[in-house]
Amino acid sequence: MVLCQGHDYFYEHNIRIFDYPKWAEPLRDAIRENMERIASASGIEIEFVRSKRSFRQEKRVKEVVDKRGEGPGLVCILSAMEPCGSYKPWHDKKTHKTYLKPDDGKCLHYYVYFIDPDLGLCYVRVPTWCPFRLQVYCNGHSYLARQLSQRQIEYRVLDNAFGAGRVR
Repeated sequence: MVLCQGHDYFYEHNIRIFDYPKWAEPLRDAIRENMERIASASGIEIEFVRSKRSFRQEKRVKEVVDKRGEGPGLVCILSAMEPCGSYKPWHDKKTHKTYLKPDDGKCLHYYVYFIDPDLGLCYVRVPTWCPFRLQVYCNGHSYLARQLSQRQIEYRVLDNAFGAGRVR
């Protein structure tokens, strides 16, 4: 059994383990409010994805990029309810210890898509529930294409590979 290392934090700050959900809610709310602020400041709306099966994020992001252009900056923010790792308060009746036990849950995730001048199209996946395991994605192909173009090296893209030849 793996115990959460964060339980020490709760003991040190006199927070009851069973108050974990109540403790985490303001953090969740702050992330949501910050995402709304970022979207509003950028003049975009957060798009909620209802069904991951019928919605292709890549397609939607491409539509936005085609419309806004490939310049650096925020492209869009998508959100979706997805599985996430979490913890649940637990009291072991045998050892009489109370701690946070790893658990699976579901929470709102934000996908913040942006174009970096060097890396190209990237995103950060931000969960809204503790322990906030961020995922950062950038495509090595975009980086390589930008590097070749900056050095004025001709290339062509064939499926998932680069070849010598004209720039496409």
